[in-house]
Amino acid sequence: MCVIDPDRVAAIGDALFAAIEGGDIATVARLFAPDIAVRKTGDRRDNDHARSVRILDWFITSTVDRRYQVLDRQLFPGGFVQQHLLHATAPTGEALAIRVCIVIKIGADGRITRVDEYFDPAEIAPLLDQPA
Repeated sequence: MCVIDPDRVAAIGDALFAAIEGGDIATVARLFAPDIAVRKTGDRRDNDHARSVRILDWFITSTVDRRYQVLDRQLFPGGFVQQHLLHATAPTGEALAIRVCIVIKIGADGRITRVDEYFDPAEIAPLLDQPA
């Protein structure tokens, strides 16, 4: 297990969530290691870098705004576990509040190597029901 400075771990987490809030998908892509593995609720396999960035880009373009309300963050050597509410607004104006538990691992180079994300898929249903 990689051990990096806890302040650096927290800063990387903050940078990731700020990039998503701000719609900065290029920064998200840079924070992810090339060989990142991402698994979210409902996935049958890990997602690679390209697919993970596409999924986040879809979320960003499917919402008008985004804001994280961190409920708890616990650091461990090489990463953190966080519980948060992800507040977002669908293009229809419907407000979303998605409760998430996420585990993020960070490599020695400061890039995110693994993400495991757990949430209730019903909470993003308003985004899936929109006309194309």
